[in-house]
Amino acid sequence: MDTNNAGSVQYDRWSERNINMNVEASQSTMMRIYNRACVGTTGLIVKVAGALAALVSIYVIGYVTGYYVHKC
Repeated sequence: MDTNNAGSVQYDRWSERNINMNVEASQSTMMRIYNRACVGTTGLIVKVAGALAALVSIYVIGYVTGYYVHKC
């Protein structure tokens, strides 16, 4: 391999020991939970379920409040 060229790439520094192919193990626990619960299809389902639960809870709070306010 000709290393005198200005645009040449030196491949002799490549080492298989320096490559981390195990991405899951190198991430923190919080990042793994975030990636599993907040990204992709599962993340969309979690967000929709959370929004639906929030709307239902607001509806129930409003219903109970309205019941006691208009009770008399």
